[in-house]
Amino acid sequence: MSQLSKLKQFKDLRKAAKEMQSTLSEETAMGEGAGGKVSLVMDGNQSVLSAEVDPELLTPDAKSKLEGGIKDAVNDAVKKIQKLMAKKMQSGDIKMPDMGDLMK
Repeated sequence: MSQLSKLKQFKDLRKAAKEMQSTLSEETAMGEGAGGKVSLVMDGNQSVLSAEVDPELLTPDAKSKLEGGIKDAVNDAVKKIQKLMAKKMQSGDIKMPDMGDLMK
């Protein structure tokens, strides 16, 4: 494979990655923790868009519960986004570019 051909494939791969990132940015999932007292919304690129915390958890005594709730809410949202991405890839809504020739 020529250098020019590889360069074109890299360019195509970069374009496909940007398109995928744009598509994923339109998807969102809500994650919850601490029994719903902590919630956040994350986009398909796993960026947190918003977060809410029940005022009950904003006291020094609730510090560890708040920390656990944040961790659980993030993990919950990531898991939901991963499932959503897998479903979109299986349905063909998101296509992974072929990188086979680039690895040679």
